[in-house]
Amino acid sequence: MTLHDDLSFAIDVARGAGKIVLANYGKVERLTKTHAAASQEAVTEADRASQRYIVQRLRQRFPTDGIIGEESDAGDSITFDCPDPAGRAWVIDPIDGTNNFVAGFDYFAVCIGLMDKGYPVLGVVYEVCRDRMYSAAQGLGAWRDGQPIHVRTTPPDSSSVLVVTANPLDRAGRLPGYSVKWYGQTEWKLRCLGSAALDAAQVACGAAHAAITTNGKLWDIAGPAAIVLEAGGQVLTPLTGRPVFPFDLCAYAGAKVPFIAGTALSLPPLLADIRNNP
Repeated sequence: MTLHDDLSFAIDVARGAGKIVLANYGKVERLTKTHAAASQEAVTEADRASQRYIVQRLRQRFPTDGIIGEESDAGDSITFDCPDPAGRAWVIDPIDGTNNFVAGFDYFAVCIGLMDKGYPVLGVVYEVCRDRMYSAAQGLGAWRDGQPIHVRTTPPDSSSVLVVTANPLDRAGRLPGYSVKWYGQTEWKLRCLGSAALDAAQVACGAAHAAITTNGKLWDIAGPAAIVLEAGGQVLTPLTGRPVFPFDLCAYAGAKVPFIAGTALSLPPLLADIRNNP
């Protein structure tokens, strides 16, 4: 099998999971999960049903690949079934934007990514309510609903959109200075929508110049990163400006993976703001 075949399969799986999610939209109760890596985060039975479906299909087709997922049926941990962290591993977010899903705000997605040797080589972000499919595989380009997409190549200006994280607080619970600076200006157009994966997809398709998520997890970016990279963008760690990938999957237990997705011309001024306004 090739990455082209794997991508076609992942797209089909994401659509199947999307049907499960959509069938439960507006009908579920917001639950919470509490464990070492997640304190009182939102979850629903739809999240778990979506992940069960995705995992079942992946294991049938790729029995030796690793699987990392945001949820577990027990609700007290993530799924980490990764015998070879340096090999192939599928990373799943069954509903990215669960709080939006619960609230009835139709900005959420099913996300599936494939990592190989720590690099994102395939990604699918399925925007369920709009039936919009973002996808990419290494060397095959990035796509939205079958049409090629690319990041913006123009410098940021007064019309530029910056999609910002729904939770910008740092580890001390403090609003960082760069966030205050961005919200205190009118040049860049800030948007806060609540799905890190879809935010990154807006960069890949050229709708936004950049997207930053400070409290995301690996499943928020593994799939979208493949799309952003194939579309000509970059995925960096905000505080250091270094690439997020390759990522060491060994014993990953849900630690935060902050990232900023952007373009060659938008990232330098944003990273300078982050560095100069801690």
